[in-house]
Amino acid sequence: MRSINSRRLFSGTGLIVTGLAATLVALVFPIWSYSDRSGTGVDTLNAQTLSTRYGPLSALDREFVTKVRLAGLWELPAGQQAEERGTTQAVKTAGKHLVEGHTFLDERVREVASQLGLQLPNQPNEQQQAWLGTLSAAQGEEYDVQFANILRKAHGKVFGLVAQVRASTRNSLVRRLADDANTTVLDHITVLEATGLVDFDALALDAATASPPPLTNSPAPPGPTDSPSPPVPVSPSPAAPSPSPTYTLPPPATSRPPEDDEPKETKEAKEPKKSEASKDEDKSENKKP
Repeated sequence: MRSINSRRLFSGTGLIVTGLAATLVALVFPIWSYSDRSGTGVDTLNAQTLSTRYGPLSALDREFVTKVRLAGLWELPAGQQAEERGTTQAVKTAGKHLVEGHTFLDERVREVASQLGLQLPNQPNEQQQAWLGTLSAAQGEEYDVQFANILRKAHGKVFGLVAQVRASTRNSLVRRLADDANTTVLDHITVLEATGLVDFDALALDAATASPPPLTNSPAPPGPTDSPSPPVPVSPSPAAPSPSPTYTLPPPATSRPPEDDEPKETKEAKEPKKSEASKDEDKSENKKP
């Protein structure tokens, strides 16, 4: 009887000890596994960064260069289409800005890719081709609405990437390209919103519910080459791309009108009133020969 009780006591004690040991292992394992693991943000940055004469070239830098090229491959023909099919002058103007801006940017991105030894796509991706298909199928006022909202949504997503790259890149060529892209994308956002057709509620809802976009893998070689062949765009192929954007941004909404345009009453109100003593002095000086 005593041996049976001792065996039960031993078995109970063994279970308790085993449970405590398992709990301790569960607590210690995550600390051990994460303290000695690789694959952190810094590790990923270092592993995917290439050395160039213009500074380190990260995976995000290469993604940005690729997306600038992709943007031109579909937004330039979309702008040409809007110039022809837009039913309002505001839509036609927005199309003109897209053509001029992406003609300039496409020339710049091909120059940067050539200097960095990067390959670039020559066709829009599937989503961009679908957007072009939607625009081609629309007619009249429906076309205007689709054009303004599809292009505004796309530019909003690119705008965030431009800011991220400009703030973090260590490559001088990518930094200058980000400056050019920032100016161009902001101008396009402005003229698209000037159509009066942008659904801002839909944009806000999309931003609140969207998941992070997948990484666009740039078809880059293991390292820069000495004399890479610059890619030639398949569509569109402008005959003579301009060296810089030819459009001008609209004037600031807070600019003051010229002084000559102010009413006479407003000018008199702004001029300081003279005291009676000053008026007497002016009269006495006028009487002097």
